[in-house]
Amino acid sequence: MKKIVIGILSFVFIAAFISCSTDTNPQIRVKNERSDTVNILVQSSENNKIKINDVEPGETSGYQTIPEGNITATAVIQNESVSFMAAKNTAYTIIISIGKSPEIIIDK
Repeated sequence: MKKIVIGILSFVFIAAFISCSTDTNPQIRVKNERSDTVNILVQSSENNKIKINDVEPGETSGYQTIPEGNITATAVIQNESVSFMAAKNTAYTIIISIGKSPEIIIDK
């Protein structure tokens, strides 16, 4: 009987451990809809800076991890910025296109 109780408690502990998920930091990528290469400067409210450079026309960069909180992304070629609040467990795509300000899309 003691072995059964230990087995059940072990199973419950393992199931609880596996079901707990950890929060992941926000991620960001750039989609270039222009006809020339784009560079983006991403800056957090803590003044952390990430550069996403040389995104070719029609391409999308890979995701990069950013800190949670207020984020400003500046399209260098257009010298236009977009700001947003980055939340944990969320991925964002910045779309750079001709004649428009940068757009933010939340990827689910």
